[in-house]
Amino acid sequence: MAPRTARTTRSRKSPAGPRRRPAETPSRRAAKIRASIERGRLDDLSPLLVALNDPSPGLRQTAAVALGLLKDPRARSSLAAALTDPDAAVRASAAEALGGIGRAESREPLETALGDADPRVRVRVAGALRALADPRSVPALAERTDDPSPEVRQAVAGALGAVGTDEAARALVALFGDPSDRVRREAVLGFGRRTDAEVAATVRPFLNDPARRVRVAAAVVLGRHRDRASVPILLERLAVPETWEKPAVLVALGRIGAPEAVPALVGASDHPAHWVRVCALHALGDLGVPEARTAALAHVVDPSWAVRGAAAIALGAAGGPDDLSVLLQLLHDVHPWPRRGATYAIGRLGLTEAAPRVREELTDPVAEVKLAAIWTLGRLADDGAREELVRLLYGVRPGDADELAGIEADPEEPLRSDAESRLFDAAVQALGRLCHGSPDPFVHRALAEVRGRLSDEELDRLARLPLPEIVADGTAPTLRALFETAIPSSADDEDAG
Repeated sequence: MAPRTARTTRSRKSPAGPRRRPAETPSRRAAKIRASIERGRLDDLSPLLVALNDPSPGLRQTAAVALGLLKDPRARSSLAAALTDPDAAVRASAAEALGGIGRAESREPLETALGDADPRVRVRVAGALRALADPRSVPALAERTDDPSPEVRQAVAGALGAVGTDEAARALVALFGDPSDRVRREAVLGFGRRTDAEVAATVRPFLNDPARRVRVAAAVVLGRHRDRASVPILLERLAVPETWEKPAVLVALGRIGAPEAVPALVGASDHPAHWVRVCALHALGDLGVPEARTAALAHVVDPSWAVRGAAAIALGAAGGPDDLSVLLQLLHDVHPWPRRGATYAIGRLGLTEAAPRVREELTDPVAEVKLAAIWTLGRLADDGAREELVRLLYGVRPGDADELAGIEADPEEPLRSDAESRLFDAAVQALGRLCHGSPDPFVHRALAEVRGRLSDEELDRLARLPLPEIVADGTAPTLRALFETAIPSSADDEDAG
């Protein structure tokens, strides 16, 4: 047998130099941009600013959206330049981003962009001007009250309402007769944000508008202004079988505080629709009449968790110490909403004997319940909660007002809540109340430490507080003011030493 010979193979020539990586597609680059902003802040904005000038319009839009989410003022001038981008989607996203950043320097380029050829862009521009709420924008907005697009007119009405000056109100009046009910609704709501006495008389006729969404807006405004002259018309609207308007009418009657509405409110608390029962119980609670307690006790076992929650809140307004056992039972409810309502009710009624049980709610997995517990423990001045509240203060961060989280207790009726963003501010306020205005080294040291981590911008924003602290006709304190109340100046001096 002949010996085998080695097989010769041709060696392939290796390419000269390193192999080139294929160029990234715009979609991959866009995905990288989205991933880069997940932590909420970037020290180096240059990749996003470069992407804002990329040949791909999709990538430019992604960059504009990302810069808007970051709300970084360093991007303002680049986004203002993007208002003239050849792609309408990029221009719209740039306008929205400028509104989110909220710098006064953006006003003039946005006002110019109100004349954009694309109505979708004009809508976003008007929305951005609404966020700025600069009175100097009123003339530019007033020029668009006859825009051919009803969506633009609606956005313009919202912006004028946010400004709230006399000049803005005159421009809104021009929209009261708009053929679009959505525009009229926004005009009524915007006009109603004013506080002068003529608002109620101007808005009252809209309770008879042919469009129900406009009638609902009028009820909201008249309730906010506590217009007693509108009570007879509101009661007429409540008697109509249609349920769509009833919630707004019920809430308005409660805010106005009309005793003649009590029989109608009690009747509505037994309505087949659970959302009507909810609003009727809230209205009765606002009135604080004995009938409110009776209706609330009848509905703490309602099959709807929303009604049970409203019944708990009503007990907090019209109940008393005898209702403690009912409220403690609600703290075991399977749904967080009744637990939240019962916790607030215990605080409003000042039931200090329930403080140890309320402390347990600080570990509730649902932020709404935890927020109610923080407020209640501060309201009760519960010294036993000091360490737990300090621990919670270190464990949460000042949140974003736009931050919403889901409450996954009922898949059929999901809720979105911003309670998570309010926990930090509520804890500061509660700890201040625990101190009773006297030095407490343990609490003050913790407060001073967390305050030192915050920037001046964070300290000077309006505080995000629990529901009972939100006053309809008042202004929230700043976070800095909460700290100043919680930490007496003598404690500050000790910390400085």
